[in-house]
Amino acid sequence: MFSLIRLIFMKNNLKYSLPALILIVISAVGFSWRTVEDDKEKMVMRLLYDALSSIHYEPKDFDDDLSSQVFDFYIKSLDSQKRFLHKSDIKDLSDFKLKLDDELRLGSTEFFDKSIEIALDRFDEAKERYRRILSTPMDFSSKDFFETDSDKREYPEDETQMENFWMKYLKFRVLSRLYDRAESSDSANKIDFNLNSLGFQDEERKAREKELEIHNEWFANMAETERSDLFGLFINSYTGVFDPHTQYFAPRQKEQFEIELSGQLEGIGASLRQEGEFTEVVSIVTGSACWRQGDLEVGDKLLKVAQGDAEPEDIVGMGTTKVVSKVRGKKGTEVRLTVRKKDGSEKVISIIRDIVEIEATFARSAVIGEDKGTGYIRLPKFYVDFYKDSNRDCAEDVKNEIIKLKNAGIKNLIFDLRGNGGGSLNAAINIAGLFIDRGPMVQVKTSGQKVKSYNDQEDGTTWDGPLIILVNEGTASASEIVAAALQDYGRAIVVGTSRTFGKGTVQNILDLDRAAGPFNSGLRPLGALKLTIQKYYRVSGGTTQLEGVHSDIVLPHPYENIPFGEREMEFPLSVDNVSPANYDILSPTNFDEVIANSHNRISSNTEFNQIKSYASWIESQQKKTNTTLDYQDYFEREKALDLEIETYSDILKSDTELDVNWVNSAYKSELDSSKVIEYEKWFKSLSQDIYLAEGWRVVNDIEES
Repeated sequence: MFSLIRLIFMKNNLKYSLPALILIVISAVGFSWRTVEDDKEKMVMRLLYDALSSIHYEPKDFDDDLSSQVFDFYIKSLDSQKRFLHKSDIKDLSDFKLKLDDELRLGSTEFFDKSIEIALDRFDEAKERYRRILSTPMDFSSKDFFETDSDKREYPEDETQMENFWMKYLKFRVLSRLYDRAESSDSANKIDFNLNSLGFQDEERKAREKELEIHNEWFANMAETERSDLFGLFINSYTGVFDPHTQYFAPRQKEQFEIELSGQLEGIGASLRQEGEFTEVVSIVTGSACWRQGDLEVGDKLLKVAQGDAEPEDIVGMGTTKVVSKVRGKKGTEVRLTVRKKDGSEKVISIIRDIVEIEATFARSAVIGEDKGTGYIRLPKFYVDFYKDSNRDCAEDVKNEIIKLKNAGIKNLIFDLRGNGGGSLNAAINIAGLFIDRGPMVQVKTSGQKVKSYNDQEDGTTWDGPLIILVNEGTASASEIVAAALQDYGRAIVVGTSRTFGKGTVQNILDLDRAAGPFNSGLRPLGALKLTIQKYYRVSGGTTQLEGVHSDIVLPHPYENIPFGEREMEFPLSVDNVSPANYDILSPTNFDEVIANSHNRISSNTEFNQIKSYASWIESQQKKTNTTLDYQDYFEREKALDLEIETYSDILKSDTELDVNWVNSAYKSELDSSKVIEYEKWFKSLSQDIYLAEGWRVVNDIEES
């Protein structure tokens, strides 16, 4: 059965392959397991076992080694901050360390049940502990330190060590609140006090009370966690050791996943997750209100939320569901988010809520330079509808933007794929084909099958002039295919971060309700499985998996020394190569000279040197995880840190503005006033983009071939 499923997954036209897949899975699995007991978790485990062992691109042996990896992954997922479990708890659970492969195969939840029982007991102990600790004044004169990086801490040996951890952890939290109050950027909320001030005891009490309130709410939210969510955490310990992108969605998570896929999100358009006591931004919906506003970034931690002019509400410790309810709101209303940036600075970001504007996800263009000789196209994502031929297709839109720019008389072109996380394989092939006259664009391999080349079939090109591709660490998947193909053909210079994200795999969604078959309909809902089924390869035979696409011209970046991308994830698929496809490298231009000139400019550019300095500073700060709990020392350190951060404000804005404008006035006249304002704000941000400025200089150096 599963060999047939693999063949279906190979088909590049999902419009026809998915319905066929559903029929085969329903008939085969449904009849095979119609006598299984009425148990959702057992069914999910057995479906997962068959999918991972038979359909996954790189199946693993279900043996003791895999079981041990699953065990470690699960313990870390269950208590990543080491706030609840004791070493003795992990030792007790270790009886199952080499049995989890059998548990999955048999559909047994014995280990899961025992782990949750232990975790809930420790949860209750922690609830009593934080309430007791926060009920009495704290001593901030000791020279203690708190290690904020859980990877550098061991699980506590006993109650004494756990008590010591919580004492330091809560003291750190209260101390942070005192500093925030004393150094508040809001003058109305700022108060002058120190350890010996008459009002200090009152301020310390307020900070503890606020911390108690936050922890009470946080623990209340955790207590509302459903068993199905915890079961999903357990199941994803199996998927997680196969690769980072294979994932089980419990029914409630599946519903949220489908909402995000639909793009019909109200509010600001950011995906959030719980990261300890913080709610962290994990992705930003392209075209959403916060994407257009531009200040909110992946990795930002939300500290406070304010509705319009109302007083900000502290959300540290709140559950993600509750935070989302406060961030979302009606179109046109304002929400103000206080966030902590990656460099440790805090920023208040005002966002006007909106329905996600699908239009803003589409390709758009501008002209750059006083002579308007450089065309610029931004493609935020790859979009295509497999089922409705009348819907817009990104390849067709990019083609139309090129034609519009050519009619405006451009001499060269910048194609911006920064932050583009990918999408449709066919769209990537068609877009690369706009710049190359026929030939292979990417190679794809399905497990157990021969490598297949995917070619651009159309004669001719839409643009054959000077071309550069802008990328960054967020350029992934399908956008890496485009950048790699144009680089391999010698068609374009790739400019940006040292390399792109490094995701060279493709996933499909398996609906477990359908996979269980009609005879098990009483078990629904079961959720869904996102499964890695293929790998991409460059036409040169190399891979973007882990490697990414290496830029020909590397531009300094603030986070260049911070681990990022697929290679930093756990259990990524390995790097391997295939034979090169049959393709012809285009006639060389003066690329070597252009690249050398750019390197010389970058090395002598004070703005880029400042970014390099900032990157080194951020790297050094990342290592300083052991924080003093002495009041005076803490305040002095934080004040010095704030001053250092201030020196790097607006570091990515160029002092020299580019001239960025409309491609033609006719298009401007077709838009309503709000769209015109949106475009002109976009032009303004582009004019100050230091990376685009260097890209403009690079593309103007390229000679026609």
